[in-house]
Formats: sequence, C-alpha cells, structure tokens
Amino acid sequence: MSDTPKFEVIDRRKRKLEEEAGESAAAQNQQAETKPDAPPVSQPGPRLVTSEPAPETAPPAAATEEDGFAMPQAPTAEESREQKSAYDASAERLEDLVRAQNPGAGPQPPVAFENLVQQLYLSAMIQMGAGTREGERPRVDILGARQTIDLLGILAEKTKGNLTAQEDSMLQTVLFETRMAFLELTNMITLQAPPPQAKN
Repeated sequence: MSDTPKFEVIDRRKRKLEEEAGESAAAQNQQAETKPDAPPVSQPGPRLVTSEPAPETAPPAAATEEDGFAMPQAPTAEESREQKSAYDASAERLEDLVRAQNPGAGPQPPVAFENLVQQLYLSAMIQMGAGTREGERPRVDILGARQTIDLLGILAEKTKGNLTAQEDSMLQTVLFETRMAFLELTNMITLQAPPPQAKN
C-alpha cells in the first residue's frame, strides 16, 4: 500500500452551476405558482448560455491519474477574468477594513517576484531548524526542506531568461545558500546516524 496521500480536486465551477440551476428552477416554479402569465424575471450574475447542445465527446484525459487525483478542466478566459475581478474587489475591501482599523497604515505594496523567492527561502530555512529560540531543540523537516529547495530550482529553471539581473541574482544566491545549509545539515545527520548493523 502506498504512503502517498490521495488528493481530490473539486471543480467549484460545476458545483456553482448546479446550485444556480437549482435556485433558478425553484424561482421559476414559485413564479409559475403565483403569476402563471408573468414573464420570467432575469436574475443578476453570470449565466451559462448555450446556443446548441455540445457534441458528445470523451472527457479530457486526466493529466495526473497515476498520482491518484484528476485535475478539472482549465477555466475559460472569461471565467478567469470574472474570478480575477472578484478577487481584486475582495482584496480591496480587505485593505479598506485594515486601513479603517489602523488609519496610519498606508496601502500595501504589490506582491513581486522577490516576495515569492523570500517566502520559499524562509520556508526552507525554518524547515532546516533556523529561527529556533535559544534553549529550545530545533525542529527539522529535512525532507520538506529538500522539496522547498527543489521548488526554488524549478523556479530558476522555468524562469531562465525572463528575469531581470537583480531577480536572477537574488534567486541564484538563495538557491546557493539553501543548498549549502542543506549539505551541512545532511552531513551532520549522517555523522550522527548509527552505523548499519551487519547481517549474520
């Protein structure tokens, strides 16, 4: 039996469409009972409009079935735009609430590439025991640190040629430092590990 956790990815768009269809049907039934001759009232919000039934095709193959979970179909450009607009509006409302509670706080600077690199750097170093208070035993997640460092490596590989000189320099420096810390830590772990017992 595999120790790899199984994940289930839920396509919230389908659930939302089903809820809207149920609400719309309930509203139409209620209208039909109260005013049978009245035209249906349109409800605000996005609606799925189809001019003709889509031809039946086989569902797209899951890209990661062997990993134990299937990814839903990617959102359309229109869905992405609507979601981004709603996200931005929600973030703006949150900033307004924070500023109302703390009038001296100015607007938050936009998140940049450097923030992503710093976040991964801090995660890797904390996973390797950095930031432990004096007198406390460091908690080390060496496998988690390795994954985080590998993520930095993937980031460097996938962004090659698309970064400014400053961004590339920062990323390479962070990669070098985290890999060196990992090497030092793994060397300490292997030195402390008990020798393997000989089989009789």
